This record gives sequence, structure tokens and C-alpha cells, in this order.
Amino acid sequence: MIKIINHNEFINEVENKDGLVVVDFFATWCGPCKMLSPIYEALGDEMAEKAKFLKVDIDQSIELAQKFEVSTVPTMMIFKDGKPVDRLIGFMPKDNLKNKVESYM
Repeated sequence: MIKIINHNEFINEVENKDGLVVVDFFATWCGPCKMLSPIYEALGDEMAEKAKFLKVDIDQSIELAQKFEVSTVPTMMIFKDGKPVDRLIGFMPKDNLKNKVESYM
């Protein structure tokens, strides 16, 4: 199961982290987020040795959603060595998401 993080954990697990981290900004009421969740979970398991996958509930972590200007969910952001390098908005098939993440390795 992919960990849902708050603002303080985000600093430690994303901003102060070397390597690749993928963060799914989601909402519990969002239909496309619910469709993406099993794909994101499977990809997180499959790529666990190459990248860290985390989730942020925008309703519980409003400050993070504002900081990264997340206005649409799902929004996935890819961070490399603590810096944002890409933003993916909306539902995405597993292969497309995997290829996008692998392009930053």
C-alpha cells in the first residue's frame, strides 16, 4: 500500500530525498482518482526499487495542493533529487505512466 503523506512528511520524503519520487495528488471524492489508484499502487510495487511512490490527499493537505498549484485531480508530479521535473494531469494508463517515470531514470 502506498503511503499517504502530509506536509511535514512531504519535506522529509520528497524535498529532502535523492532519487526519483512520484507523488499522486488525489481526492477521496474524485472518480478518476479512484480509477487511477489500483494502477498507481501496482506501478508503485513494480517500480519500488527504482522510484518511491507516495500520495497526497488534497483535502487533508491543502497547503501542499496550493504550493504546487494543484487545481485538478488526479495530478501526479515527478520529483528528482527533491525538485519537481514533471506534472501529469488526469487519468493515465499504466504503460504511459510507467514510460513517463522511466524517462527520468
